Amino acid sequence: MLAERLDQLQPRLPLLGALIGVGAAGLLSARWLGRRRVRRRLQEARERREAALQSMQRAAVHLGQRTPAFSAESILSLPLQDLAEKLQEGSLSPEEVLRSYMEKALEVTRELNCVTDYLQECEVQLRQLQAQDRKGLLYGVPVSLKDNFNYKGHDSTLGLQKRLFSPVSEDCVVVQVLKAQGAIPFVKTNVPQSLLSYDCSNLIFGQTLNPRSHEKTSGGSSGGEAALIAGGGSVLGLGTDIAGSLRFPGAFCGICSLKPTGNRLSRRGIQSSIMGQKTVSVAVGPMARDVDSLALCMKALLCDHMFCLDPTVPPIPFRDEVYANTSPLRIGYYENDGFMMPVPSMRRAIEETKHLLEAAGHTLVPFTPPRLDYAVLELAIRGLSADNASTFVNVFKGDLVDPTLQSQLQLFKMPRWLKSLLSTLLWPLYPRMAKSLKMLRGVSSVQELWQHHVEAMEYCQEFIANWKELELDVVLCPFISPAFKIGYPGKVFGVVCYSVLYNLLDFPAGVVPVTTVTEKDERELKNHQGFYKDLWDKQFVKAVEGGVGLPVAVQCVALPWQEELCLRFMKEVERLTQRTRGKEF
Repeated sequence: MLAERLDQLQPRLPLLGALIGVGAAGLLSARWLGRRRVRRRLQEARERREAALQSMQRAAVHLGQRTPAFSAESILSLPLQDLAEKLQEGSLSPEEVLRSYMEKALEVTRELNCVTDYLQECEVQLRQLQAQDRKGLLYGVPVSLKDNFNYKGHDSTLGLQKRLFSPVSEDCVVVQVLKAQGAIPFVKTNVPQSLLSYDCSNLIFGQTLNPRSHEKTSGGSSGGEAALIAGGGSVLGLGTDIAGSLRFPGAFCGICSLKPTGNRLSRRGIQSSIMGQKTVSVAVGPMARDVDSLALCMKALLCDHMFCLDPTVPPIPFRDEVYANTSPLRIGYYENDGFMMPVPSMRRAIEETKHLLEAAGHTLVPFTPPRLDYAVLELAIRGLSADNASTFVNVFKGDLVDPTLQSQLQLFKMPRWLKSLLSTLLWPLYPRMAKSLKMLRGVSSVQELWQHHVEAMEYCQEFIANWKELELDVVLCPFISPAFKIGYPGKVFGVVCYSVLYNLLDFPAGVVPVTTVTEKDERELKNHQGFYKDLWDKQFVKAVEGGVGLPVAVQCVALPWQEELCLRFMKEVERLTQRTRGKEF
């Protein structure tokens, strides 16, 4: 019987083979055509970006013809508070200021590759400002926006080609409030592909460089913002933070940034690659060269107009009396979290800042975050990948993948069983990395997800109880710095421990540059081994090598909804460390 069927099939085998060959060729051809289409779209987007920059150049020239001779350097050197005052009183015009920042932004982006789009509507807004009697708190101030902030008529790409040529129909709430306060959004800035990285590279616009060293990354995901501000091309920027995306670039580039409590500023109309994830809070926050600028931005945004546009935001105006308070603080501090050992420059930054705060009359109290490895791995990492990272992986379907994300994406794409197997095999040699891989499996049921949310809530209550027991006002702790070499962020995932903890807890946290890497720090780095002596520890050392002269930041933390207190603490740190921060700050 079988022999007869084989005999019947024999004449058809060549046809079957041909069909299989044609099918395989078709699949390869479709894949090649798909990649060719993607590359064509990428090239079109780059050409469109170049045309936008040329349009900005022409606009700057046109503004120059309408304004008298002035010193652009004198405008660019003004802190935001002084700039806003001069605009309010009329000693500077919005045209002069916008032209100065347009020209500087063009110069900076030619060097660092940080601007991705020119918001030409700012020219119309400029004319409308002149016809208005009311002057908002940010009247005439040019503002830069991270790519994922919706701005009517422009893309929010997230560094993904599939989101190109899809202009949004409405400004996000924060942009609407900025405009109502007289601010002039004029450019969008670069991000890593998908946003879920603390590097800053994508296949559309390329790699953004660090203004302090072109061998280093600007950080991410708000890396274009940080590079532009640190380079002098913007006086105020807005970004987002889900695991350090405001604080990494702030620390790497030597500027200040604040991650508020998750819903203190409206998130409506701001895009994310993992929408729906609830364990780790995402926040919108400001970036600037100094803390007073962050405070002015928060004051401008926390207004009735925002509370009306987004009623889900608690109607809590900015509390000037808290920010201006000068009474001594009771400050908890820790030099390391027991998970990633700080490199010498980070440890020195905390020690020196602690001594300065004590000398200024503040009380410093040792504080240990409870069960840090549990919080980072079992709560934060597991929460971010609760769906086995499938939402994040799906973002890349039909797209080419930037080299800086290749290893991360391959890890996330593994099926649960393979993550479990590799975790078991890795455990004897690299227990920390093995556990991290195990947690990337996420949860397996809705019941398990709900239990995970309960555990995260209970951990937050435990953390606050420890904080309250010590009667702390704020906490001082390290932040990963100096800047990493390009290509290394994807190799040292564990360093997010210092940042993601406060997204999990949903506490306001900001970074302030306090010092720079010394030759002694660099020498001591050669002996740095870390707690686990695993690949993360080894790659961490390689990532920060060659950092002499680069900024090192500390992190300032407060309890939820206490942004004003957090900023007040940041301001005190900034004031006390001013002498040791270096000329570039």
